[in-house]
Amino acid sequence: VTVKTRIGVDERDSYEELVDFIRAVAATGCDTFVIHARKAWLKGLSPKENREIPPLRYDVAERLKHDFPGLTVVVNGGVKTLAAMQSHLTAFDGVMVGREAVSNPYLFADVDRRFFGSTAPVLRREELVRAWLPYIAAQLQEGVPLARMTRHALGLFHGCAGARQWRRTLSEQAARPGAGLEVLEQALVTLKAAA
Repeated sequence: VTVKTRIGVDERDSYEELVDFIRAVAATGCDTFVIHARKAWLKGLSPKENREIPPLRYDVAERLKHDFPGLTVVVNGGVKTLAAMQSHLTAFDGVMVGREAVSNPYLFADVDRRFFGSTAPVLRREELVRAWLPYIAAQLQEGVPLARMTRHALGLFHGCAGARQWRRTLSEQAARPGAGLEVLEQALVTLKAAA
């Protein structure tokens, strides 16, 4: 069992209340906590606003790790770069990345080399797509709709020329009944044409 929690909710955001919560849950045997380093405002902020407006308080999460050294404490919230991940790993046992993993999945292309000592070359984005095609073909044979797979790759070309065309092609074409590998081929062509 793991628990993911914000550092507080509405006016209930004292460090003492957070410690009481962590202590009570840890006493039941849970030893892994993902700490989203912002509080939540249930009154007055939308879910989207709750992901952006309350300030990040990594210091509170670091204090928890210091006060509970025997627990596994993973930090979450606002982590957008490998450098930030590496910095957080000096204080925490792990880093959870959410929205950036969806909007910019290529961020993780160099994770194995940077954090785990891999010597494998980092594949370029198009090489990743080509390496992915056999898996997609097998899943299509099993009846998995193309859109269910490609939605995770919409941000693959984030920051590159043609990224908008890539997203548009996948978004519009992958949901068609019977859509197959030709959609990815078409998306790559539109990407290159825009570059």
